[in-house]
This record gives sequence, structure tokens and C-alpha cells, in this order.
Amino acid sequence: MTTNEYGFRTPLPVPYEQAVAKVTAALQTEGFGVLTEIDVQATLKKKLDADFRRYVILGACNPHLAHRALNAELELGLLLPCNVIVYEAEAGQSVVAFVDPLAMLGIVENPVLQEVADEAAARLRRVAAALAN
Repeated sequence: MTTNEYGFRTPLPVPYEQAVAKVTAALQTEGFGVLTEIDVQATLKKKLDADFRRYVILGACNPHLAHRALNAELELGLLLPCNVIVYEAEAGQSVVAFVDPLAMLGIVENPVLQEVADEAAARLRRVAAALAN
């Protein structure tokens, strides 16, 4: 697993379609549903007539965590849901990357949100670890 300031990622040795299905299922095991799915390749082709690799942005949400966060900070919806991306790296290989809730929610000074961010991050890291195995 590789990390940067705003997220973490892991390679998946499976084709793109299979990777998207595996990621969605793994998110569900940690209580996340996918609220939105943005097909970046199709969007760029339609809007700009630009070619791009297969790439999807999944708007993942754990309702219990979202409810706690929104009760603690009403306008936190600006930072929700937790984005997860899946993209095709090369034929038969994919990458999944997760936004780091600690980086996203760390900009808000609210101790309740720190607890929510910690829990969301732990859940997403478990998803990443399960996918890496």
C-alpha cells in the first residue's frame, strides 16, 4: 500500500471491471455503500472528445459515520462522501485509491470529527488491506 498526503492506494492484479466489483464488495463489508459512480473516461470523451484510461470515482458513504459527522458539523457535507477511485493501470492490472479521511476532516477543528475520521480511516484501510491480500 502506498500513501500520499491525501490518500492511499494499492495495486490490484485483476482487470478493471473485476477490480470495480471487488472494491464495491469490500467497501460493503465495512459498511460503505456507493452513492455515486462517475465514469471519468466516458465523461471526458463526451465533454471534451478526449481519450482517457478506464477510471471511475466511487462516492462511498457509511451512513452511521456520515450521520455522526453531519450532526457534529452541519456543513461537513462539503467534504462527503469518501471518494474511492479505481483505474486501469495496464492490461489486466488495476489500482484502487482511497481519500484519507484524516486529511479531509483534519481541516475542521472539532474533536467529534476526529473520532469519525479515525474510524472512517481505519475502515478504509481495512478495505485496502483486504484487497491487497
